[in-house]
Amino acid sequence: MRETDMDKECAEQPIFSTRAHVFQIDPVTKKNWIPASKHAATVSYFYDATRNVYRIISVGGTKAIINSTITPNMTFTKTSQKFGQWADSRANTVYGLGFASEQNLSQFAEKFQEVREAARLAREKSQDKTELTNPALNIIAPQIVPSPIISANGPGDDKLFRSQSAEMELSTERERVKKMLSEGSVCEVQWEAEFFSLQDNNNKLVAALREANANVEKWKKQLAGYQEEAERLRQRVTELETHSTTSGTDPENELSQRLQELETLLKNKEEEILHLKGQRPDLTELESERDELLQKLQELEDRNQELEKELQKAEQNMKDTHLERDRIREEISRAGDELDIKICQLNELRLGLSQLLEGN
Repeated sequence: MRETDMDKECAEQPIFSTRAHVFQIDPVTKKNWIPASKHAATVSYFYDATRNVYRIISVGGTKAIINSTITPNMTFTKTSQKFGQWADSRANTVYGLGFASEQNLSQFAEKFQEVREAARLAREKSQDKTELTNPALNIIAPQIVPSPIISANGPGDDKLFRSQSAEMELSTERERVKKMLSEGSVCEVQWEAEFFSLQDNNNKLVAALREANANVEKWKKQLAGYQEEAERLRQRVTELETHSTTSGTDPENELSQRLQELETLLKNKEEEILHLKGQRPDLTELESERDELLQKLQELEDRNQELEKELQKAEQNMKDTHLERDRIREEISRAGDELDIKICQLNELRLGLSQLLEGN
């Protein structure tokens, strides 16, 4: 038994692999998607040569989050540029895959069509073999292989017992196939209703995605405006540092007011981003764009902080300049006093000389 199981495992080999975010439909509401894994997982097509069966398998951690056997009646539907889904009636669920690019989605869909066609051919071959061995069995039994007779070399009673046992097994298989077909028709009706519901939800998500994309473009334009404004402020600070000694006005109030206005605008945009965050669909592409915008806004805040530091430095330079000017004034005043003293002394010396000349 162990050798047989090992042979089966070796016979099932992956034929195609990709990475995607895996989702399953909510079994209660049948409308919302539930993530099956926190991160992107490897999704592979497997082919079992011993049973001639194709499966889609994905493992997340220590458990299988996808184990779906491909049948000819399955359909893979692209609901957006990077998202696709298919229904598995045996697992009683709908699987959804979110890809990183449209090319990955197209490759997976093409491989799904190839595997489904191969499964259809395998079913037809299986049916042909069944009709050749049992002409009386006219009910289509998908993916059901009757238990083969182990040996035909034995006593006559043993052969009769095996043939009766095979007929009983075939009748049991007929009943089971009829039951599966009846249940399958009911499931198809349910899945059709759910498909229209999912299609309606998908249209709503597409509309929300377009609105979010429009908001992203608006944010990009506003961010470019903020960057230009920051560059103008940087130039203004440079001019103030250059002309601080000759300028008679104090630019501190003007720059402080402008910085406060920019901080208020940034806070408003952050609140708007948080508000729109709850309205946008939970899609990987939008989250990455939002992260990029938040990073750019953070960079803009860092630039504003740098401008504040430069403004403080400019204010300190102005204070130092004022102190230097006051010191120069004091020196000039002191030099003037000394000059007055020298002038008085010269006047006294002139008077003394004039008196000496008059005495002579």
